[in-house]
Amino acid sequence: MQLAAHEVQDLNELTLSCVNSITNMACFKTQVQDPELLALLEQHFPLHIQDYNIKVEYLSKAEGATSKLPIPDLRPILSSYTQAPAAAVPVAPRTTVQQFNDREIATAYLLTLKRAGREYAWAAMEMSHPEIRSFLEDAFCMSCRHAYDVWQWMVSKGYYPLEPASPATQAVLGSFYHQVQEA
Repeated sequence: MQLAAHEVQDLNELTLSCVNSITNMACFKTQVQDPELLALLEQHFPLHIQDYNIKVEYLSKAEGATSKLPIPDLRPILSSYTQAPAAAVPVAPRTTVQQFNDREIATAYLLTLKRAGREYAWAAMEMSHPEIRSFLEDAFCMSCRHAYDVWQWMVSKGYYPLEPASPATQAVLGSFYHQVQEA
């Protein structure tokens, strides 16, 4: 598949990012203690490998990629979208680390997913080849869904704050806008 120069450069950066994500996940899987977090990492890991392999195919094969990235289902598990089931647990950076704790693993993975999602979305908007554009849209959705899984785990442990907006703030902001009649 002939690619434009900017497509090759974007795919290179995204592939290198996958190398980093997969390597980190492999390390995290050996250090994680919580069985739920381990299950998430093990469930997500093969999809990250598949994502990486598809990018390698686009970069190295004349016919492009031969497989399609599956988009995981959105799996809400929290009973409330504004109230955390656990109290927020304060955090501070550790300056001497021999092994990551589960919170650090989840935080690193969540931030990696968020950054990857932004990069996928940005790169997708720049792709001239519709097949690669579609693949990167799917990769964005995968990152988004994986981030939601990890975020919910963090909220359930008190590692990520979740609280409702004040009704007063919502009312003030809501009053700024008026609906427009649709044609």
